[in-house]
Amino acid sequence: MQKILDVALENRSYPITIGENLLSQFEHFKLHSGQRVLIATNDTIAPLYLQHLIDMLEAHGIKTDFVIVPDGEQYKTMETWNQILTALLANNHTRNSILIALGGGVIGDVAGFAASAYQRGIKFIQVPTTLLSQVDSSVGGKTAINHPLGKNMIGAFYQPQAVVIDINCLKTLPPRELSAGLAEVIKYGIIMDSEFFNWLETHIDDLLNLDVDALSYCIYHCCKLKAQVVAADETEQDMRAILNLGHTYGHAIEAELGYGNWLHGEAVSVGMLMAAQTAKLLGKLTDKDIERIKNLLIKAKLPVKRPERMTIESYIPHMLRDKKVISGKLRLVIPTKIGQVEVMDGIEKSVVLESINNS
Repeated sequence: MQKILDVALENRSYPITIGENLLSQFEHFKLHSGQRVLIATNDTIAPLYLQHLIDMLEAHGIKTDFVIVPDGEQYKTMETWNQILTALLANNHTRNSILIALGGGVIGDVAGFAASAYQRGIKFIQVPTTLLSQVDSSVGGKTAINHPLGKNMIGAFYQPQAVVIDINCLKTLPPRELSAGLAEVIKYGIIMDSEFFNWLETHIDDLLNLDVDALSYCIYHCCKLKAQVVAADETEQDMRAILNLGHTYGHAIEAELGYGNWLHGEAVSVGMLMAAQTAKLLGKLTDKDIERIKNLLIKAKLPVKRPERMTIESYIPHMLRDKKVISGKLRLVIPTKIGQVEVMDGIEKSVVLESINNS
């Protein structure tokens, strides 16, 4: 059964369609016969789904080109961004062309950023193939590339014209990637929906076993929650910052260890526990809630211990380059209870260091 919801952003509003076999259903792509598209995908996804998507689009009169880039967070770079732009130029695409991002969060972010820049902006469509991208990164218009000094520091807010989420793509997802996506799922329960957190505690095994009903409910619910936040604060001036729970710590892990060594969701998992420890030190979160969060992450087969290769002090330079830093002061999202968070400015460095040490 298909589910559709809208991200309400006035003239930039768009539908998110969730269901099975959507790569075979043209109507969800919001395209018209005679249009031209470039599909950007990676060398893992291309053998699985690229030709199927091309055949479906061309059967409906869409002229299709494609570009295949390397797979992995370590390739979320200026070079990959330029590779997509070069493919658009080499194939003589115009302002009327549409870019389709077929892949996980890296492809979605890099292709979306390319779409925002090509001829000062062309339309693009998100076709996320990983759980993490389906529940989080494909929705909301954040596009970016990484820099050696910081994750997602170069990019733009740029909304797609549609998001097409085919649950069947998860059947080819490696178990480690599935668990990484569950970190972002669990995040939604912690930041704004205690009942959803309760549901996850009893259904996490169903998600790991790719139960279609559980996945459909989970993806729809996460997209609905994110759509509400994005509609209220599209460019992260205020409320949208809550979606970054665990990310300031997690991005430090990714940057320090080298992008791709820890998956984004794995780093966020540990980062959320570090944020929980910060909240505890500030007297804002109970040991019981921390234990519930930790146990659910363990059930999801996610790491709950910081990487041994990193010193405690090594987190700080990366965290101070985070986009949420204001006037040189850390701005962190911390849980105050399951289902509720607070954005705090100016947390003392000693508290941050102790929360890392306790994780």
